[in-house]
Amino acid sequence: MSLQRHNPADLSPPAGFSHAVTASGTRLVFLAGQTALDTDGKVVGETLPEQFEKALSNLLAALAAADGAPQDLARVTVYATDVADYRAHASALGRIWRRLAGRDYPAMAVIGVVRLWDEECLVEIDGFAVLP
Repeated sequence: MSLQRHNPADLSPPAGFSHAVTASGTRLVFLAGQTALDTDGKVVGETLPEQFEKALSNLLAALAAADGAPQDLARVTVYATDVADYRAHASALGRIWRRLAGRDYPAMAVIGVVRLWDEECLVEIDGFAVLP
């Protein structure tokens, strides 16, 4: 299995994502949207960075349960209830990503949404990975 990241020089330099990812492997893992829920189903964290860290940890736990690792992520979508707040915390969110998932960035998008399933949630993360 291999993922190759493509960041063409004629596009704006990516920061914290890859413009395109090609994948070869034998198994696709589709990861459900994860929020800042703990094992009791309670939302944890008051701030976007706190909730982002928990949501990403949950996503990576689901991926690990399928025998995947962060470097196997090909695509991630982040749904944020306040994109301006997301942008304001971009540096902190990048540090959280690098600490938990490393620097092998998937193709990513951030989508602004009115609200999420659990009203207290500020962010949800889903994606898919390619495994050998």
